[in-house]
Amino acid sequence: MSMAPSRPQSDPARIVVVMGVSSSGKSTVGAALGRALHAPFLDGDKYHPEANVEKMRAGTPLTDADRWPWLEALTAALKEAAGKKGVAVGACSALKRAYRDFITEKAGEPVLFVYLDGSRAVIAERMAKRSHEYMPTSLLDSQFATLEVPDPAAENVISVPVTDSVEKIVRTVTGALDHLKTFRRWQ
Repeated sequence: MSMAPSRPQSDPARIVVVMGVSSSGKSTVGAALGRALHAPFLDGDKYHPEANVEKMRAGTPLTDADRWPWLEALTAALKEAAGKKGVAVGACSALKRAYRDFITEKAGEPVLFVYLDGSRAVIAERMAKRSHEYMPTSLLDSQFATLEVPDPAAENVISVPVTDSVEKIVRTVTGALDHLKTFRRWQ
């Protein structure tokens, strides 16, 4: 696992998706990034159909068939939010390359993925310390089994270590978003 942030290889994006396994900090980082960019933040957990939530609550990993409608609903909401505000930030596991490609295709424009890169041990420690409405620790292995680590040479991705502070991650990501300077009003 490389600890150095990678640079996006594609076109500038108005939609930013913070991704990674459960307990990697997607919602926390995504919300902070949204605040920094003065952009709407959409948490992917809120777009799961109830059947998905119940399945995860029961400790059953989701299948691809479970994920497609969820990814489509989240992407449509991100696209609409970016259309209204010029930029939108989402949090979504986006574990497989096919999911990331699907999100980009459905968005109809470049999407920047921010991969929160962490070891199983670090993530397991985090997961043990938190309480999640429906994501039991028993699903951690299935998350890592499903994960296809994004390839910065082939995907529009910035990889950041989960062990960095939220503030450092936000600085790293916003530093790579020169095309969105108008949204960075703190400068």
